Amino acid sequence: MPSPRLHYGRHSCSGTVYALTTITHARVPRFHAPDLAGHVMQVLHDLEHEHRACNLAWVVMPDHVHWLMQLRQGSLGACMQRFKSRSSLLINRQLHRSGPIWQPGYFDHALRSDEDLRHQAAYILANPVRAGLADAVGEYPLSWCRWPTEDLPPS
Repeated sequence: MPSPRLHYGRHSCSGTVYALTTITHARVPRFHAPDLAGHVMQVLHDLEHEHRACNLAWVVMPDHVHWLMQLRQGSLGACMQRFKSRSSLLINRQLHRSGPIWQPGYFDHALRSDEDLRHQAAYILANPVRAGLADAVGEYPLSWCRWPTEDLPPS
């Protein structure tokens, strides 16, 4: 259970870039199944099409998601709530079940203006390599980045 202080001092601002991480309930590795990971990726695309977020990079790992995005409208909490509720609905519907898909809360880091977005994107895309799920950045099918991988710095 996340600490009640997780939300203490959290402030979100439209136009700010955030690095976000959210973890599956009980760290169940649901996203080894590509069709379930596909629901997560679809919701990320939907949030961009609704102008709630501008996606910069993301990776769907077996039991968590890393997402680099610029908040476009509303609060960060509302955006994450929409992400989690929509993806949970789609996943539970496919699995013919109910119950939590995600742990409560999430981790966020608002990037400062001097932080390099491409370095953060490279770090996110390198997660599957560090976890042994891919041999090189760009090979993992459950990831996406606004910039070509050859334009990213080494992670």
